[in-house]
Amino acid sequence: MARKSVAGGMLQWLGLAFAIVLIDQFTKVLIVGFYQLGDSTTVTSFFSLVRWHNTGAAFSFLAGSAGWQRWFFTAIGVLAAALILWLLKSHSGQKLFSFALACILGGAIGNVIDRLLYGYVVDFLSFHWHNWHFPAFNVADSAITIGAACLILDELLRVRRAR
Repeated sequence: MARKSVAGGMLQWLGLAFAIVLIDQFTKVLIVGFYQLGDSTTVTSFFSLVRWHNTGAAFSFLAGSAGWQRWFFTAIGVLAAALILWLLKSHSGQKLFSFALACILGGAIGNVIDRLLYGYVVDFLSFHWHNWHFPAFNVADSAITIGAACLILDELLRVRRAR
């Protein structure tokens, strides 16, 4: 009985991760299909759609390397996904924690798919203000960021409850 409830609880989080992967990949297919590298469409005075390729990690970390980083970051993504699956199986009843993990899982898988298909991650959301530009990012990156913020919130709430 307990095994069934763990599997059932985990299923909703895997469903969330899968939905993130689908949305991420769908938006990237649209960008790759309609934009060439560097193409941009201004949507508002502070937001543009742009096609950008990131061969590195967050904020283009190691993007200038000789190509080994593709497989390094793919391996990190696969290992992170395996760890997250184990954590989800063990803690699927902890809603905020599991929500955070599912967001990170979906984002990690979305970016791993890009690295395997293209050799880089497709970024397309660009926020800017006057001469300031935030590095372009994508749905997967957004999900990872939301997941990380929720992990921090979950830990703060856990510490607060422990007092």
